[in-house]
Amino acid sequence: MRKRFKIIVFSVLVASVYSCSVKKDTFLSRNYHAVTTKYNVLFNGEQAYQKGLEEIQEKHEDNFWKRLQIEPITFDESKITAKVFSPGTGFDNDEEEEKKSLTPFEKAEEKAFKAVETHSMNINGYERNRQIDDAYLLLGKARYYTQRFVPALEAFNYVIINYPNADLNYETKIWRAKTNIRLDNEKRAIETLQLLLEVLDEKEKINKAVKEQAYTAMAMAYEKTDTIQKVIDNLKLATKTSYNKEQSARNMFVLGQIYSELERKDSARMVFKKLADYKKAPDKYRIRANIELAKNTPNDSTSILMLARLKKLIKNSDNRKFLSELYYQAGVIQEGRNNSEAAAEYYKKSLKAKYNNNYQKTFAYERLADMAFEKENYLLAGSYYDSTLQVVSKEFEEEKRIRRIRRKNKGLTRLRAYEETLKKNDSILKLVAMTPDERTTFFEAHIEKLKKEDEEKKQQLLNAQNFGSGFGGGSSMNNRNNKGKWYFYNTQALGFGRAEFQKIWGNRPLEDNWRLSDKSIIADTKETEDEDATKINKKYELSTYVDAIPTDEKEITALVLERNDALYQLGLIYKEQFTNTALAIKKLERLKKLKKDDELELPISYHLYQLYKKEGNTAKANENKNVILQKYPETNFAQIILNPNQKLEENKKEDEVLKKYKEVYYLYKQNKFEEAVNEIDNFSLSMKNSKLIPKFALLKALAIGKYQDKENYKKALQYVAVSYATTEEGKKAEEIIKQLNKT
Repeated sequence: MRKRFKIIVFSVLVASVYSCSVKKDTFLSRNYHAVTTKYNVLFNGEQAYQKGLEEIQEKHEDNFWKRLQIEPITFDESKITAKVFSPGTGFDNDEEEEKKSLTPFEKAEEKAFKAVETHSMNINGYERNRQIDDAYLLLGKARYYTQRFVPALEAFNYVIINYPNADLNYETKIWRAKTNIRLDNEKRAIETLQLLLEVLDEKEKINKAVKEQAYTAMAMAYEKTDTIQKVIDNLKLATKTSYNKEQSARNMFVLGQIYSELERKDSARMVFKKLADYKKAPDKYRIRANIELAKNTPNDSTSILMLARLKKLIKNSDNRKFLSELYYQAGVIQEGRNNSEAAAEYYKKSLKAKYNNNYQKTFAYERLADMAFEKENYLLAGSYYDSTLQVVSKEFEEEKRIRRIRRKNKGLTRLRAYEETLKKNDSILKLVAMTPDERTTFFEAHIEKLKKEDEEKKQQLLNAQNFGSGFGGGSSMNNRNNKGKWYFYNTQALGFGRAEFQKIWGNRPLEDNWRLSDKSIIADTKETEDEDATKINKKYELSTYVDAIPTDEKEITALVLERNDALYQLGLIYKEQFTNTALAIKKLERLKKLKKDDELELPISYHLYQLYKKEGNTAKANENKNVILQKYPETNFAQIILNPNQKLEENKKEDEVLKKYKEVYYLYKQNKFEEAVNEIDNFSLSMKNSKLIPKFALLKALAIGKYQDKENYKKALQYVAVSYATTEEGKKAEEIIKQLNKT
């Protein structure tokens, strides 16, 4: 009886296995393989695919200062080389470690292939397993996200050709179009999507989510062809429904950005207002839609309402991640309303916000710099421009805005250097001019101030050492809040104590002598203490400061010359670069008083003549003009004043000289060095007083260095460095000489 039972069970199992063969078109076989494919292999593949999508979303960073990509994907510049799985390949048991290193999309691709390889029921050219088309679609999508577009296209085409009546046929066609867009076949993508949309429009019961995807893909394709109006049309159609809330919000945001770029401010405001009020939209789009709405709001009474709207968003603690952008835009509105102080405060808050990025910071720093520049606070403006350039990342270094800031800051850097030199030398020379009694009085007051400051610091340190004594079990706070409980059970008191401790001491490790940040200063010997006391007391000694004042005449003369040069250079910078007539006059007038009957009197007088003439101060302009005409009548400056039209002729001559320089430089680039030197020597007489003389001299030196020995090369460079020391060419020659001396 038992033997018969075993035979029956075995026979049933054999029949079941045989009936579930992929070669048998039976009800049991079809359903067995369909269920196994869907709930076993494809389920795991879909899970891996979803994990991969999440990783892509985390990796992708949107720059909301620029137009967003319609599809939020950051593909690597170098193609991703994913493993290639194909039906029939299989996976050996020895490859378990390799499998563990697969990316989520590679795992999804592996599962899709396993489904096809194990459960495909292709009988007489017709697929009997209704889940295989899903497997191929998953395969194509996994390849798409690993940037293997050609194999992805093959998978999508297989579904479309072999499963024309499948439910996901329309979705597969959209994915195929997106893949063609990535392969720069956007025209083919547009054609196929147009045909698809025509079919979808005829079907009443079609899933509208599919149409939403199709319009989004169509917008992507037209964006590639720079057909902006078509992009707008398709984005508008895609945003009529919102089945995919993430993509729908993104489409709406991009649509608003395009309107803004096209200066269609009314349309932009309508789109951003709709998105800002759409509560189901993701916060990153909804909050930034408010910011974009503010950007497109005119500077009139409506800006007050917009500012109130931003302030409300700022107060909401849920918007902490967006504070840097909200503060910045509030500052822009305040600046537009001529409230510069409030604007500056908002910009500074934007910079201090916890959640921030360097690109956002560049705009806040630039605004602060521009405001300081307009107020003629050039030193502060330069500091802010420096900060802008320090935080900018490499990918944005060549941006037009950043290049403009770099050029502007170059002049400010020189200005700051000269201003610092002027300030330092003025301070030293002021001390040099004092009598011994005046110096003593000055430094005694300074020492008293230092002692007072040090005493206050010492008292703060003593107070800090007694920290914590007021938080024992008997403190009023403890009694009031804890009713006799231990201090460390009170979270409020504990939080306050921790914050206060870190404020005073910072983060200290748990160890002996924790009050000392450097344990090496612990010393018990009296000798060490005496040495420390001596070091501290030096700043209280009068001789420390008096002895530092220069007494050597050469050193004092060098300080004077350096100060005067700084004044002259500042005058020229304010005049030529920043067109600040008042500051230019101030610097040059001061220099004129300090340097009478000096070699700089002529250029100073000429620059002041031009500045006063520009200001309309005829008396002062004539005063400086007379100095030039009476003392220096034979100079070019006098001739320009007497014959202003002559300057046009000089410009023509300068153009001829420039043309000649280009010809000689072309000879140099062709390695015709001797010929270049001869041309310069023959032309030197006709380029008298030209501004290009230093350039010719440096070019001649460089040409000599190409075919003569090192000594002749150095002599030619030294001539340029000495004769044209203040020019860029002279400085360049000096740099080359230093390099030659090192070799």
